[in-house]
Amino acid sequence: MRLGFLMLTILSCGQVFAWGFFGHQKINEIAVYTLPKPLFGFYKANVDYIRVHATDPDNRRYVLAEEACRHYLDGDHYEAKAPFDTLPHFYKDACVKYTEDSLLAHGIVPWHVQTVLYRLTEAFKVKDVAKILKLSADLGHYVGDLHVPLHSTSNYNGQKTNQKGIHALWESRLPELYFDSYYLFKGLAVYNDAPGISAWKAFEQSYSLVDSVLKTEKRVSLLFPDEQKYTWEVRGATTVRTYSKPFCTAYHLELGNMVENRMRASIILLGSLWYTAW
Repeated sequence: MRLGFLMLTILSCGQVFAWGFFGHQKINEIAVYTLPKPLFGFYKANVDYIRVHATDPDNRRYVLAEEACRHYLDGDHYEAKAPFDTLPHFYKDACVKYTEDSLLAHGIVPWHVQTVLYRLTEAFKVKDVAKILKLSADLGHYVGDLHVPLHSTSNYNGQKTNQKGIHALWESRLPELYFDSYYLFKGLAVYNDAPGISAWKAFEQSYSLVDSVLKTEKRVSLLFPDEQKYTWEVRGATTVRTYSKPFCTAYHLELGNMVENRMRASIILLGSLWYTAW
């Protein structure tokens, strides 16, 4: 049972990976099916790689100190609310205004999406298949992160509002429970002539949802004492404490289609960025 409590601590305090392994892999996989011909054939032939390697950037966080800041941006460090009109959308301009050390300390995900897109475009130019696949999988991860509200705030796990664990609840627990009810196809990918603007728009949309994510959880929690809000589940050889299905259902319903919508937006933007790089 001590191991169960240890796992709870890990999930509620240290786990801040957007969408979880399940969600990231689904975003990458489904984005393949948004691609028009002839690009679809290449990605379909490599869909297993694109899916499996969707979580590589999270794995790199354990070995590369510079990786963590690529997954988030503390929007509330710069702005009280969207739009982000005081934070330069060009990285060099932002470095001049705030210094690069400050940017790295508070996250760079909208800029890093553009960096990986540029690298992917260059890989397509020289037809470097290995690099194309690696960068395509990586880009999917960062685009997914861009669409998670709790990756746009310094209160990323509810630690400032006594809501520790909400990150894994929103981006892992809910998608795993309700994925089969989601409709995630929004049409074919299209050429994006302003990918930087699209990245920042996606980030601003995420930031605009932070209050709703937090306040809705607070409101639903009032209806559930702890013995009903949490439950124990067996995962592999371990028993862990997690959010109960009745609580998750209530929270999911109160959020409306938020989680589904953010996942769907991730998928169509990712497919369009792949297509644009090609």
